[in-house]
Amino acid sequence: MNVDRIVHSAAGTMILASLALAHWHNPNWLWLTVFVGANLLQSGLTNWCLLSSILAKLGVSTQGACGVK
Repeated sequence: MNVDRIVHSAAGTMILASLALAHWHNPNWLWLTVFVGANLLQSGLTNWCLLSSILAKLGVSTQGACGVK
């Protein structure tokens, strides 16, 4: 897996988990969904993602990854 696939998988997992937690536990978990969505928007506008940078420094393949230097 490359950086982009890991970032997309992590974001999707966080969104689904926060929606499930909001439904079955406490609606305040929706703030996690807002945070993840805002980070995805910021990443799309600036072409920079903190998780992408961290994964690249850990040696994960950046082939095909956008926004990783």
